[in-house]
Amino acid sequence: MDLILWRHAEAVPIEEGLTDAERPLTHRGERQATRMAQWLERQLPDGAKVMCSPTVRTQQTVLPLGRKYKLRDEISPQGTVEHALELAQWPTAKNTMVMVSHQPLIGLLVSQLLGMPAHEMMIKKGSVWWLRYKLKEGVPQVSLLTVQSPELL
Repeated sequence: MDLILWRHAEAVPIEEGLTDAERPLTHRGERQATRMAQWLERQLPDGAKVMCSPTVRTQQTVLPLGRKYKLRDEISPQGTVEHALELAQWPTAKNTMVMVSHQPLIGLLVSQLLGMPAHEMMIKKGSVWWLRYKLKEGVPQVSLLTVQSPELL
């Protein structure tokens, strides 16, 4: 199974009269989302499922991908690692799963799946972490296939 964790692109700071969930992307964030979506579209298999946090900034991040997606509270800013992994059906799902979400959830997911201390993992805005689970000779393995940042594409 492949699990692709995509942190939302740069968003405006919280302003008066605007809730955290309503924060849109900045112009820079829109460019980040477009760059990453173009790269992802070339890499993703046709059957990939896309899940998105219901915040404005995550939806604006995933829109340039041009694929259908589902809004899921499990990967909102209040989401938990356990609920996110259950949503992904990790590690038994047959399809590649893309999750567009937030810090600290993505950092906690990466840390747990790679067996790293959770407090050390910071995920850059707009970046993608692509993980793969497989059984090799009956032994479960999680590997990090790639980390991509929109600034380097």
